[in-house]
Amino acid sequence: MVPADCAGLRVDQALARMFPEHSRSRLTAWLRDGFIRIDTGAARPKQKVWGGETVLLIAQAGPEALSALREDIALDIVHEDGEVIVIDKPAGLVVHPASGNWQGTLLNALLHHCPALAGIPRAGIVHRLDKDTSGLLVVAKTLAAQTSLVRQLQDRTVHREYLALVHGRVAQDGEVDAPLARDPVNRVRMAIVGSGKQARTHYRVLERFPDVTLLECRLDTGRTHQIRVHMQSIGHALVGDPVYRSRKQARASVADMIGRQALHAARLEFVHPGTGKRARHESPLPGDFEKLLQFLRKETRQDT
Repeated sequence: MVPADCAGLRVDQALARMFPEHSRSRLTAWLRDGFIRIDTGAARPKQKVWGGETVLLIAQAGPEALSALREDIALDIVHEDGEVIVIDKPAGLVVHPASGNWQGTLLNALLHHCPALAGIPRAGIVHRLDKDTSGLLVVAKTLAAQTSLVRQLQDRTVHREYLALVHGRVAQDGEVDAPLARDPVNRVRMAIVGSGKQARTHYRVLERFPDVTLLECRLDTGRTHQIRVHMQSIGHALVGDPVYRSRKQARASVADMIGRQALHAARLEFVHPGTGKRARHESPLPGDFEKLLQFLRKETRQDT
């Protein structure tokens, strides 16, 4: 039933509040295709609601759901209980099936590990990491937990800290506050676009080397490629980033030593949906990232 605080909203806006476990794009598609009814009739996209109406949503399986078969893929589970699973994702693992990656994903692995997740939208996945970004993410095991985590993400109370190795010597700590959207020229990339979604990244210098800097990056928002685009925008693209680094940076020998963007989700903090207490988890640097840092430290000592 439409709650009173949705009175006066367009039906798509009300649906986003009422069904936070589903993405806005999916709700819009179901609305357009007639799978959402208000009282006794099909909902119209620009229709307004006033509170008290009965909403019937007939969720449809997308093409990715048809391919989401269980696969026995090893998972590095940092924590698991009846509400959540915290995963330490390796670089190279795609989180969710999509064009070109219908199998071998984290979602496929989760369905094998916990078959009950087939009854949760997106198998409980509430946020993602890029394929070649390593580190922590949390998965919901119940609808209630998923709703809680989605709302925390919307309210920006989930704390995520990343370690990033970037080209150049970063002079001081700072932040980038710039809206992001799909690059209008190259849709594979994201870009800073005035009409895009708000995005803010805070960064802190941890260690400097002759040509690169190790940063800790903290997100206020979680946009696609946020850290990668924001750091590139100030002249410090991530080491190994195949999309956003410049040609000069691509030729840098240090970039060849890791073979991916040097980005690791090292810390994750959220309110546990079951206990109501804040849960904090940490992940050590993976071997390829740690090996690169050890090499840089050795080279720096030899030069001094």
